[in-house]
Amino acid sequence: MQVSKWGNSLAIRLPAAVVDVLQLQEGDDVEVVVAGERSFQVRKKPGNGALLARLRRLRGKLPADFKFDRDDAHARG
Repeated sequence: MQVSKWGNSLAIRLPAAVVDVLQLQEGDDVEVVVAGERSFQVRKKPGNGALLARLRRLRGKLPADFKFDRDDAHARG
């Protein structure tokens, strides 16, 4: 890959193999992470749907008789 000037920034073009493996499309967000002194990793950021699915997996179930009491929650002891 070659580094090119793009406005006030530098840019690289991702090889087609990387685009295919990460299933990238125009407009996708990616993260570039320094992996070593002279290496980096490119990761596709998860979309909103994937983040929501992760949150749903973490969601706990409350007992049927649970009732939120705002006063108890804010009580200082």
